[in-house]
Amino acid sequence: MSRRPSQKSGGIRDWKNWVSLGARLILGVVLLVAGISKVTNLAASVHATNAYEILPFHLVKIVGNGLPFIEIGVGFMLIIGFFTRAMGLIGALLMLAFVIAIASVWVRGIAIDCGCFGDGGSIDHDKAMAAYPWEIARDLGLMACGIWLALRRTYFLAVDSWLFRPVEEILARQDTHRRR
Repeated sequence: MSRRPSQKSGGIRDWKNWVSLGARLILGVVLLVAGISKVTNLAASVHATNAYEILPFHLVKIVGNGLPFIEIGVGFMLIIGFFTRAMGLIGALLMLAFVIAIASVWVRGIAIDCGCFGDGGSIDHDKAMAAYPWEIARDLGLMACGIWLALRRTYFLAVDSWLFRPVEEILARQDTHRRR
């Protein structure tokens, strides 16, 4: 007798569930902390965004003021596991944008603090050049977390698994019927 598909993908012994939980919490907490650290000083967030010298100033103000709220929202949703696939995709896209921005200033020789957790702006050139590879590696790891979450269909210890369980069971049954 075969087990129901939801038991296979929802079990406590399935390593993919633990990886998903870890990815959700790591990406979610990082985004939440980053957003909270910036939302208390939006002027500094705008200043840090402007230091990248990528966007025109009218867009710098929008991004610098809006990004902390997006980070808080996406981070919170990931932590509780609500709309996890979409939030994972948004988180991965945010990290991709951060990687591109950091690589851009690195290539152009601009020495700034990334402003990832507040502050930002000009810093010592050698310090910035030494930090950029680590910041890019960190953001690529966080992007991998988001990609993993965007590709998964079920989530362990998440609001999604409770709220959308009937949908997941229907999809699992359809997969089982297709394989026959």
